[in-house]
Amino acid sequence: MISKKDIRALTKEQLRDFFVEQGDKAFRGNQVYEWLWQKGAHNFEDMTNLSKATRSLLEAHFVINHIRVDQMQRSSDGTIKNAVRLHDGLIVESVLIPTASRTTACVSSQVGCSLDCKFCATARLKRMRNLNADEIYDQVVAIDNESRLYHGHPLSNIVFMGMGEPLMNYNNVIKSIEKITSDEGLGMSPKRITVSTSGVPKIIKKMADDEVRFNLAVSLHSAIDEVRTKIMPFNETFPLRDLREALEYWYEKTNRRITYEYVGRN
Repeated sequence: MISKKDIRALTKEQLRDFFVEQGDKAFRGNQVYEWLWQKGAHNFEDMTNLSKATRSLLEAHFVINHIRVDQMQRSSDGTIKNAVRLHDGLIVESVLIPTASRTTACVSSQVGCSLDCKFCATARLKRMRNLNADEIYDQVVAIDNESRLYHGHPLSNIVFMGMGEPLMNYNNVIKSIEKITSDEGLGMSPKRITVSTSGVPKIIKKMADDEVRFNLAVSLHSAIDEVRTKIMPFNETFPLRDLREALEYWYEKTNRRITYEYVGRN
């Protein structure tokens, strides 16, 4: 019995190679890639420009582990909250936040979270696993569809501010953003994407070295170590002096501003 692999874990080149190995034309891989990322196909039968034999071949070798919006709640102000079921049955949340001129997607990057910030409901959940890049991408696609349906225009912005710490799932977050911003994906500008972090100095420096083009926001909440540690206990591991050094490094390398998130009185 063939062990099926999630087809979206393959690059376009790997898809092209697969078809060549099967005695078919390499361009079939391009067609499938377009269905997976630009057209958001959830099953192989949707790929109508492929022959039935080709679709059966894909069905025999691969699966598409897409998400499903299990429950959608719409508020009177137009906000939409999604309970998103993953292929293994786990649940994460994503939110559409509207204003008069735009809609913003707030997406999750992990199931649960390993940090224990006192203000965050997700902190009560243990981290179960990281989301794959395609699972993050799917949340954005779902909210883009909701934005078009309920607000009459495409999604405007994305913030990684849902469940989980994005920098603790750095590789998959980066891969998802590459797909979101690619002309072969959603084609969104990286300037419309913000990654919000509690502050992981080593990864902030890596982002600067990787020359990422999206925006950075930091959940600061206090500029006093003792107070911040009470609110965000992991501050003992990543104290403010290390965070400040990393943020100065980011600014020197990118010359781009940093947004600080601050709630409460300290």
